[in-house]
Amino acid sequence: MLFCAAGMSTSLLVTKMRNAAAEKNLDVSIEAHGVSQLEDRGKEADVILLGPQIRYLLKKARGLYPDKPVEVIDMRAYGMIDGEKVIESVMEWLQEE
Repeated sequence: MLFCAAGMSTSLLVTKMRNAAAEKNLDVSIEAHGVSQLEDRGKEADVILLGPQIRYLLKKARGLYPDKPVEVIDMRAYGMIDGEKVIESVMEWLQEE
């Protein structure tokens, strides 16, 4: 689950991530929500990704969900709307768990 400030760039990124996941035959559900929904919707997530513009919430999000991977999306991957790079990063984070 991705959380961001505004949503426009993130919705494009979600589409690219879904396409990249499908190409890799990954059975995943990818959603984007506004940061105001972090406390409510984060409960449903397996992985929580924060947009770079809200990286300042990383410590808070990790405190809310200490049992889940919580990371900030790489600024370059986010800016380039590189869904494949974000999927690869998530896979690496999950392997580290």
